[in-house]
Amino acid sequence: MRRFLFVLALIFYAVNIFVPVEAQKTRAPEDCLFVWAGDAAKQGNDFLAVIDADLASPSYGQLVTTVVTEQRTMRVHHTEYTMPESGMLFANDHDAGRTFIFDVRDPLHPKIVTSFTDMAGYMHPHSYLRLPDGNVLATFQHEHHAGMEGEMGTTGGLVEIDDRGKVIRSASNADPAFAGALLTPYSLVVLPELDRVVSTNSSMQYQGIFSGVTYQVWRLSDLKLLKTAFLDVGENRYSQISPEEARLAPDGSILIQTLGCGIERITGVSTNEPTSKLVYAFPGDWCGVPTIVGHYLVQSVPAMHGFIVLDVTNAAKPVEVSRLALSETYDSHWTAWGAKTQRLVVTSGADRLYLLKLDPATGNLSLDADFRGTDGKTGFTFADRKWPHGWSGAAMAHGAVFSR
Repeated sequence: MRRFLFVLALIFYAVNIFVPVEAQKTRAPEDCLFVWAGDAAKQGNDFLAVIDADLASPSYGQLVTTVVTEQRTMRVHHTEYTMPESGMLFANDHDAGRTFIFDVRDPLHPKIVTSFTDMAGYMHPHSYLRLPDGNVLATFQHEHHAGMEGEMGTTGGLVEIDDRGKVIRSASNADPAFAGALLTPYSLVVLPELDRVVSTNSSMQYQGIFSGVTYQVWRLSDLKLLKTAFLDVGENRYSQISPEEARLAPDGSILIQTLGCGIERITGVSTNEPTSKLVYAFPGDWCGVPTIVGHYLVQSVPAMHGFIVLDVTNAAKPVEVSRLALSETYDSHWTAWGAKTQRLVVTSGADRLYLLKLDPATGNLSLDADFRGTDGKTGFTFADRKWPHGWSGAAMAHGAVFSR
């Protein structure tokens, strides 16, 4: 009997030597990345990928698992920017107008809780931000025009949603003072201590890009729209175009990144007359998602195929402190910070996903060369492979968020 058990142990040991690390995973890494992806050819379905982001793990940078949806890929877009305490993660396919809520508390077995499309008369949700009570406040780009199914209006709204996908309350962003204007909510920042919300208007439809030049101030307690205002126009005349991501600066002002590669600073949101000032312009146009870490703002800048870091200690006069270009072709877009790993995750929509290190003393950005997939190269590739949910093909990734 002892000899039989000894032989079994040898067989088990030999088999595990030759099984890839990804297949050996029996417990979740201490830290994970959840990446929202879809079929690059738009023939397969959207899926959530789980990647090992545990600095001490032997499989650091490798794929853990995936969970697939029944949604055929149209345009995988935003997730939440940080992982909520509940572990219920919102992610959307924007062109499908559909949001999925994932339960990722067990990273080895993530699951779909529910999904939703239109809510409270609004369609095409874009961004999600958590409120102090844990609910999500989401921007919806359009209302149903004249109540007709499938037609998109020129205004949208905000909708508060719980983790079961239930509507709590909603409000239109239509403003009689801007009748006829294209007001398509894009992103938002919540200021509970001021009882305010600041949202931006930027169209996801290409024909509406140049119409986005406004931001809006709301009262958080009852979602009453208080003010619609124009952004400041800078010397180059285009950096104010399409205000997208709103972020809270260290001094309490709001910094808004624009598609035209500007940074607009909004002050006075608790007054009747908030003001906007263009305080910085990056090279090129089509800038993507920024992240503020301490007193540094990290901005994706496709024109330089990488990222620029600003010191925003004085948010009225940001100062560039570092740059990092990843390649001659990298189309930088998404950024998100992991407080535990002290890393930034960055995606381009295609190509590779990378982790970056940010020096808290200098603001210097550097590539985490230890984060690499099974191909042995730095970063995680979404190139053609057989994925755990049974699909084979090349994927495109957009939103990515670290576990808590």
